[in-house]
Amino acid sequence: MAELGTTLNGQHQSTQSPHQTTQHQTTQSPHQTAQSPHHHVTGHRPATATRLPSVLIATRHGESTANVEFQLAEASGALSVPISCRDADIPLSLHGRQQAQALGGWWAALPSADRPRSVWCSPYVRTTETARIALAQAAGLGAVPVSLAVRYDERLRDRELGVLEMLPRAAIEAKHPEEAARRRKMGELYYRPPGGESWADVALRVRSLLRDLCEEEAGRPVLLVAHDCTVLMLRYVLDRLTEERLTALGPVHNCSTSLWRAQEGRLRPDRWNTVDHLTADTD
Repeated sequence: MAELGTTLNGQHQSTQSPHQTTQHQTTQSPHQTAQSPHHHVTGHRPATATRLPSVLIATRHGESTANVEFQLAEASGALSVPISCRDADIPLSLHGRQQAQALGGWWAALPSADRPRSVWCSPYVRTTETARIALAQAAGLGAVPVSLAVRYDERLRDRELGVLEMLPRAAIEAKHPEEAARRRKMGELYYRPPGGESWADVALRVRSLLRDLCEEEAGRPVLLVAHDCTVLMLRYVLDRLTEERLTALGPVHNCSTSLWRAQEGRLRPDRWNTVDHLTADTD
């Protein structure tokens, strides 16, 4: 498969060095006639068509129990949150499950050509629950098959924060002041906490995932169910953002929808981080 930038931004063409020549030897039996003088043989293969999903939709999981606890901690300046499980095992809150149902209703209301028939999902509990609830809602409305398979891919997992995992901002400043200072200096795109990932690290696995997705889902609408940072890096890669434009973006909302369409050999943005499908009770 072509390199990702080529795959998403135009057709992949085979090129030769101006110093290289390609010889073509043709043997004919006595009974074969010579080729027509209008038949030309060149040393270049024809360009292959760009392979892209017709529509790519990305969503962040619904509100999780950790989202709730961290909001409370940020408001109070607490140094810890009452979470003892792994990040991968954090479930949705009741409100998050309602958001996932609303996402399923939005999915069902899409035009048929835009309605995902393929789902790629982070294997974390909060994303798998979001995908399951949204799919059940869309299937219950007759929009997609009940048996629609969900593909779980670890490259869509959340950013790993290493020694800063499960620490509110106040705790990072108090317990790891040198890391807090380094984070401010480096910026989120390049800051990698000990044992964790930078945004740029997440972008690398997003690029890898997109290569496979473009090859396997060419011509089909696809839904990705992921996390805040993963969706941000998806936009960073597809829209070729600068660091300045990336860091100016706000957080990705729970169960928001972002959509890209295949046009002229690229996935071009159609909507970003919208929550108009969520009611006042679910946003």
